[in-house]
Amino acid sequence: MLQCIFLLSDSGEVMLEKQLTGHRVDRSICAWFWEHALSQADSSKLQPVIASPTHYLFQVLREGITFLACSQVEMPPLMAIEFLCRVADVLSDYLGGLNEDVIKDNFVIVYELLDEMIDNGFPLTTEPNILREMIAPPNIVSKVLSVVTGNSSNVSDTLPGATASCVPWRTTDTKYANNEVYVDLVEEMDAIINRDGILVKCEIYGEVQVNSHLSGLPDLTLSFANPSILDDVRFHPCVRFRPWESDQILSFVPPDGQFKLMSYRVRKLKSTPIYVKPQLTSDAGTCRISVLVGIRNDPGKIIDSVTLDFQLPPCVLSADLSSNCGSVNILSSKKCSWSIGRIPKDKTPSMSGTLVLETGLERLHVFPTFEVGFRIMGIALSGVKIDKLDIKNLPNKPYKGFRALTRAGEFEVRA
Repeated sequence: MLQCIFLLSDSGEVMLEKQLTGHRVDRSICAWFWEHALSQADSSKLQPVIASPTHYLFQVLREGITFLACSQVEMPPLMAIEFLCRVADVLSDYLGGLNEDVIKDNFVIVYELLDEMIDNGFPLTTEPNILREMIAPPNIVSKVLSVVTGNSSNVSDTLPGATASCVPWRTTDTKYANNEVYVDLVEEMDAIINRDGILVKCEIYGEVQVNSHLSGLPDLTLSFANPSILDDVRFHPCVRFRPWESDQILSFVPPDGQFKLMSYRVRKLKSTPIYVKPQLTSDAGTCRISVLVGIRNDPGKIIDSVTLDFQLPPCVLSADLSSNCGSVNILSSKKCSWSIGRIPKDKTPSMSGTLVLETGLERLHVFPTFEVGFRIMGIALSGVKIDKLDIKNLPNKPYKGFRALTRAGEFEVRA
């Protein structure tokens, strides 16, 4: 049972406090959490479950906002973390994104959503379709009406019919003139390449995202050509587990609109689509840097939006960098960003330059880590392929569309 939820900005400021039970949690717990976070080497990789002297803390970080929940009693940690993730997803969907200003401009909506999503510390309604029937999303018209009438409540007076349905994630009596469903495979590649150019880690986190505009109560069946490579699968509540457990088939009645059907991981991949070869040589107070970027394994699709970011070590006083492709920017925080875009076929993108070290330092002893970004439309690099999508309980044949996208996640190359 959760007792309180706090929303903290990236500076540690308490933007929102929601007490969920009769026992009030003091705000001092936020100060303790923030001191604990700052004591860690990398606060962005803080453990999701933390035991403080008085409470168990559960935290999820999204777009610079920390969702912090407290409990004095032991409870299933995954339930608390999953609920916080649902809260973050719902707020992002309602408000069109997450940041400090958006939260502050929509306090009323946020509190109304929390009132419906959790009751006396226990998760209640977390489906976006039902919440939209209960609480109208913010728009210009509703804000003008609230100013004119003085009524700032967005809560409906009637209870959604889906709350009593066996498929509570779907709105009732949905009708479309043109039935259509779109399925997207969206993957992120996480990789670590060490100083010797050896691939230490390479895996993919993927999501099956569905955008459904189907009338009535359709029943869908989605199958993969190679489901055995999928690991750590996680499903939307609409998925029936037994067909997946026995035949690796996704059988479900979809929510209306866009939703994440499932997520998965594919581990121990053997190669990456692009290579990054950094070389640093230093002597007499200067460091010469040269970086090459190119295609390692051609996926058969265009690789674009290629970027390379790295932080200059504190001992570097100044840097003079240039490239034969794209543009290089050096920010005041000493972060360098090389935007390549699409890798040309007639030349290999390269960046070179000189780093001036601080006085008294002959050689560079701290080497940067290069963060790589890229995007490939039309292919899932994990090898996951959709075999077929069958739809039942529809009077007319719907349109079905399929797409794939692979982009870089935490892709690091160490110099």
